Amino acid sequence: MSVLRRCVRRAHRIALLPGDGIGPEVMENCLEVLDAAGLKAEYTHCDIGWEFWKNEGDALPKRTLDILNKNKTDVGLFAAITSKPAYEAAKELSPDLQGKGIKYMSPIVRMRQELNLHTNFRPCKSVPGNPMNYRDNIDWAVFRENTEGMYGGVEFHPLPESVFNALDAAHPKMGKFKKAGLENIAMSTRIMTRQGCENIVRQAFQFAKKNGRKSVTVVDKPNVLRETGGLMMQTARRVAEEYPDIPMMETNIDAQCMFMLKQPEAYDVIVAENMFGDILSDLGAQLTGGLGFAPSGNIGDNYSIFEPSHGSAPNYTGTGNANPIAMLRTAVMMLEHIGETEISAAVQAAIERVVKKGECRMRDFGGTANRTELTRELIKNL
Repeated sequence: MSVLRRCVRRAHRIALLPGDGIGPEVMENCLEVLDAAGLKAEYTHCDIGWEFWKNEGDALPKRTLDILNKNKTDVGLFAAITSKPAYEAAKELSPDLQGKGIKYMSPIVRMRQELNLHTNFRPCKSVPGNPMNYRDNIDWAVFRENTEGMYGGVEFHPLPESVFNALDAAHPKMGKFKKAGLENIAMSTRIMTRQGCENIVRQAFQFAKKNGRKSVTVVDKPNVLRETGGLMMQTARRVAEEYPDIPMMETNIDAQCMFMLKQPEAYDVIVAENMFGDILSDLGAQLTGGLGFAPSGNIGDNYSIFEPSHGSAPNYTGTGNANPIAMLRTAVMMLEHIGETEISAAVQAAIERVVKKGECRMRDFGGTANRTELTRELIKNL
């Protein structure tokens, strides 16, 4: 009986978070390919997105958060979300919810923080044959700290007097802003911890060591952001000492964007804090085919959620022109994470075959096919 039990593999429990705009569309195409590839899974549909914000005042309801844990599901697969500035979000609330002090926060940022999905891993790798590639040989691995930095969410507008007074007492440069009037001051903080910096840099070095990568580049702006950028670089240097066989380079964010265009082959693993990592990975996405090809994973110690790098693209919703390849490459990452390496390899190979043939391309990479036709072609090439 024990031998039989070992041979019976339960289906993977996957939380589906289709979200807004093109999200449900590319999720639909993705599941068609996964089904055709033979994935055995139990899917749990989760409520998330703009409609729930408007009607419930919560774009990430508690009932959804309750599903995103190992007791209920093994992993999350997320498609796309609409996010707007707080003042616009407030206007779109249902009339019975307006004026109650409900504040909008991006659900993907909330998931990253509340589930401690500390590592955002964004591979930026060209698919050979894609006419939108800047270079066919680009293969970067971008590691982005996912819970701190400029996206930490500690913001003020107007600036409370108690906050101003505390900062004025602590720093000589704060006083000059008072003449603008506290009601005219907005503040977004960049809070970084030594632990957060060490974790993301270590993740990058461990990946480089495991995968035979040639270097790790740490990106920030310590010559201007002296305290937070300085903490990142000091911490990175200490971590790098534990990996003497892997060279570490240090660059400033603005220069790094230029270098990635000028000398893309010089870089391999790239690591940065939250906002800078976001910028670099979007640049990397465009240089390797565009956002229609860009996957990512939000990795935590106890749970992980995988998502394409693109947004909800409302202008493409319902047109048939939303490219599902980013969603599929995201699923490839998820499959590797849950140990389905054969199915992962099969789906990745199908993507590469279809792109290289060039017979079925969507508009964003030089063709006229719609998402249904591309999905059909991918399934044929499994």
